[in-house]
Amino acid sequence: MKKTLLIFKTELINVITRKSFLITLFLLPLIGTVILFVVSTIQKSSGANPMDLLGELMVPQSASSLEGFVDQSGLVKAIPPGYESLLLGFDNESAARDALGQGTISAYYIIASDYLETGNVFYIRPDFNPMGATMKSSPVEALVAYALTDGNIQLAYRVQNPVNVTKVQLNEQPTRDQNNPLTFFLPYVVTFLFYGVILASSTLMLNSITNEKQNRVIEILLTSVKPIEILTGKIFALGIAGLLQTVVWTGSGYLMLLFSNNRFALGDAFKLPPSVLIWGMLFFLLGYAVYASLMAGVGALVPNLREASQLTTVIIMPMIVPMIFISVMINAPNSPLAVALSLFPLTAPVSMMTRLAATTVPLWQIGLAAFLLALTAVLLVQASARLFRAQNLLSGQSVNVVSFFKALAGK
Repeated sequence: MKKTLLIFKTELINVITRKSFLITLFLLPLIGTVILFVVSTIQKSSGANPMDLLGELMVPQSASSLEGFVDQSGLVKAIPPGYESLLLGFDNESAARDALGQGTISAYYIIASDYLETGNVFYIRPDFNPMGATMKSSPVEALVAYALTDGNIQLAYRVQNPVNVTKVQLNEQPTRDQNNPLTFFLPYVVTFLFYGVILASSTLMLNSITNEKQNRVIEILLTSVKPIEILTGKIFALGIAGLLQTVVWTGSGYLMLLFSNNRFALGDAFKLPPSVLIWGMLFFLLGYAVYASLMAGVGALVPNLREASQLTTVIIMPMIVPMIFISVMINAPNSPLAVALSLFPLTAPVSMMTRLAATTVPLWQIGLAAFLLALTAVLLVQASARLFRAQNLLSGQSVNVVSFFKALAGK
């Protein structure tokens, strides 16, 4: 136990005192704080809505917001009230094209002559932007709805938005507007954060083992310390360092969200219950233990860090799977696929946090996922410790994926 504690303290001090670790630890929150301060300053000086500023950054508006339309169906009799500064009618497409060339309008619509049968509306713009018609189609939708309802503005609004569903939840988790893009943006942030932190922390284990092998420090340690003591001390030390990084990043992010909510009124789209942060620390530690053990096994077998590239790609592949199906887990977080990914130990750390950020997960699923992760971590620590034998560490032979998993299974 004393030797494990000694390795733990030595490894922890070596990691947290590195300049690269300190820069990574504080640089990300600093960048977020600077961006938040800049947006806050712009909002104060201009009075602009921060969401409009964000939308302008992602989809900048054209120099002219006026768009034209050519009604070949004969349905349009007048422009809806309030849309006079957004839409300008033309008798034919030639006139609309001339106005587009002169910069009077930024684009124009053509309402097809057979609109009632087909619903076809063509969107003409000078630049190639497949998403432009979808993101800027609200004016022409209002125009057509106004025409179809014979100028009844209230009926036109109801045609465009026939149902407003308000969801009422009986639990304490905040209700989020499903039409708000931030509702889907938050689980994305949580997913990529956990993927990055677990990967970075477990990679520290691989770097530590391979560097000590090349410096032949591991040979000296094995003469007086058991492999399980070396592995346990390193896992706990690097896990604490990774947890510190996670707490600083998530804590600073949470504080920035609170600040944003007060200053920018982001609402429930960016609210997470405190329980998510608690579960986040648990799943980070368990997920880190699993992947750090696998990385330690790789480091024990490969002669150098360059030889480990093939194995590390295969090992981190399960963490990439939830990112491939992230849209499914956000839109249907209780689907069989999402539940399966959140219970399978190698995909659970990332998948479960995505579900927790998107919806309310039953407690039994969280407990079962944590138990399976803990059991897998214990088994992998024991299996990786078996690889810390002198003949494996000092062989200097190249190792492939098949031989690695055979060695991990004790064959």
